[in-house]
Amino acid sequence: MNNTNRLINETSPYLLQHAHNPVDWYAWGEEALQRAIQEDKPILVSIGYAACHWCHVMERESFEDPQTAALMNQFFICIKIDREERPDLDHFFMDALQATSGNGGWPLNMFLTSDGRPFYGGTYFPPQSMHNRISWKELLVQIHGAYQKKRSDIEEQANNLIEHLQKSNQLKSNNRFQVTQEEMFTPQQTQKIFNNIMGAADQVEGGFGNAPKFPQTYTIQYLLRYYHFTGNKEALDQATLSLKKMMRGGIYDQLGGGFCRYSTDAQWLAPHFEKMTYDNALLLLVLAEAFQITADQEYKRVAVETIGFMQRELQAANGGFYAALDADSEGAEGKFYTWGKREFEQILGKDAAAISVLYGVTEHGNWEEVNILHMQKSVQEWAKDIGFAEEEALTLLFEAKAKLMACRSKRVRPATDDKVILGWNALFNQALSKAGQAFGEEEWIALAAQNMAFLLSSFEDKSKGQLLHTHKAGISKYPAFLDDVAYMIQALLYLYEPTGTLDYLEKARTLMRYAIEHFSDEDQLFFYYTPSFQSDILVRKKDLYDGAIPSGNSIMAWNLHRFGLLFNQQEWGKRAEMMLETVKDAAVKYPTSYGIWSNLLLEYTQGTHEILVLGPEALQMGQELLSAYVPNKVFMAAAEATMGYPLMQGRLSAPDTRIFICRNYACSLPLTSLEEAIALVLTKR
Repeated sequence: MNNTNRLINETSPYLLQHAHNPVDWYAWGEEALQRAIQEDKPILVSIGYAACHWCHVMERESFEDPQTAALMNQFFICIKIDREERPDLDHFFMDALQATSGNGGWPLNMFLTSDGRPFYGGTYFPPQSMHNRISWKELLVQIHGAYQKKRSDIEEQANNLIEHLQKSNQLKSNNRFQVTQEEMFTPQQTQKIFNNIMGAADQVEGGFGNAPKFPQTYTIQYLLRYYHFTGNKEALDQATLSLKKMMRGGIYDQLGGGFCRYSTDAQWLAPHFEKMTYDNALLLLVLAEAFQITADQEYKRVAVETIGFMQRELQAANGGFYAALDADSEGAEGKFYTWGKREFEQILGKDAAAISVLYGVTEHGNWEEVNILHMQKSVQEWAKDIGFAEEEALTLLFEAKAKLMACRSKRVRPATDDKVILGWNALFNQALSKAGQAFGEEEWIALAAQNMAFLLSSFEDKSKGQLLHTHKAGISKYPAFLDDVAYMIQALLYLYEPTGTLDYLEKARTLMRYAIEHFSDEDQLFFYYTPSFQSDILVRKKDLYDGAIPSGNSIMAWNLHRFGLLFNQQEWGKRAEMMLETVKDAAVKYPTSYGIWSNLLLEYTQGTHEILVLGPEALQMGQELLSAYVPNKVFMAAAEATMGYPLMQGRLSAPDTRIFICRNYACSLPLTSLEEAIALVLTKR
């Protein structure tokens, strides 16, 4: 065998990383699946992603080892999958793994029958057995032996697993009786959600649950909104504590901006160092809301730094944003970001002692003998400790950061996963629109418009009338999944608000019809993760759980609710209501796993404002109104009324700009004062 395999023809950075393995890897497709049937061999599917640390470890230990590769090639048809390129397959095999073993993670290694049904799997396996964990080579031999001698048992296990996965996707509405929305969704439910969130809250270090800790931005968002609607200070305190601990912790890059995926400890100190576009998007969204409520400038500083990081390190020339930065460089996790005390002192000289106080730099380090920079206190507290005025301390800090960044920029950089994913870009597009509104930064809204132009021009297969999922080197491929479409609809709605560009609204409506046509289930209630025209997966999944990214169904419910109001589409509004009604019991009981659903339930109990700004100063006045914190709204702004939009119906032109605040199309008298409009919105709950 030569020193490359079939993956050399792929565009995924993760697959290309394995193109020189001695394993005879295939990408997922007909060629591999047909060969498995012809040779009656089991299939080994191995799933990971470019920024995954343990994926790299298993590759070095096993997939690059010729003896191990020989076993894999002899006994199996080996398929390598990028989970970010094919999240549908990742979801399916992860569900299978969790059903059989009770756990999950990456790398995900799953064994299938020759016709593609999973029967056994696991995550990382070491090259030699250790800590009661079988070695990878031993497992390969055992699976091969079982497939030869106990084939009927394996076939039965595979059939049972497929049946279980199919049944777990059967969801029906609970609403067998006609009840009002007020009876379905109650303040008592939202209070239970708050109580259950606080039951999981770490009220010392912020966040929810124990280590490892993920940002859980939708849960923080719920607390901010719950405070907004109820005045419950405990909710605000937990939300701001969580954000401050993350912003000052090692999970945040104190020099270059941007957040890592999660923290391995309860104090937010030691992350896995990969930086993902979606995490930074979701954190920016919640930072914007926190700023709108508190006007705390620390949120703006972190937002500015994070958007700066995204533009500097993940923005492509075409206007898209790459998927991720790797955790490793020079074969070591976090090496790009960590510091030894001696190097730190050489760079900063006489200022090193003061900066070390802020960032907790010590001789022996705080992680594997080196230092992860983290703010041990606020800038104000630090300035007081070192005897500086705050402005003087900030100048010192910015100069030190510039020196450290200049040194860091000369290091070997972590690899960039340079594919562009539609859904992740749509999330970041939303963040740019919302942050631009909240912080009054028009250039961020312009950046969102530039990014949206790229997405709309590059991810559509016009010959087939289909959206696509991923783009690299001028090539877009794989049918878009539900979250891609759902996030795009939401991004278009968000971008319409500050720009008033009706084309965004119309494109969102077109995509809504596309989603309903190609993703709806048989009951026209929930949505499948994969489109109806995709045929290479055994079970079409209906994903409801809000995990690292929001579930496509929860965002579709949000979209349907808004479209029901914007276009007076009562059928769409009712569908959103039924989706939420079916999920609400789980959302109340497990709110940290159903964060978007919980926020939607909170909005239903408070009602949604319909806001129209009409007149010559509509866009300017509208932007000022959008900077206020009104999470429960649909919004339109235009110089003149346009036919076909119910909120504008019957509105005559006037010389002055008027603001209409409505509920269910029943409106207050038109207002000309922005202050009066904001006051009315904030009191009409």
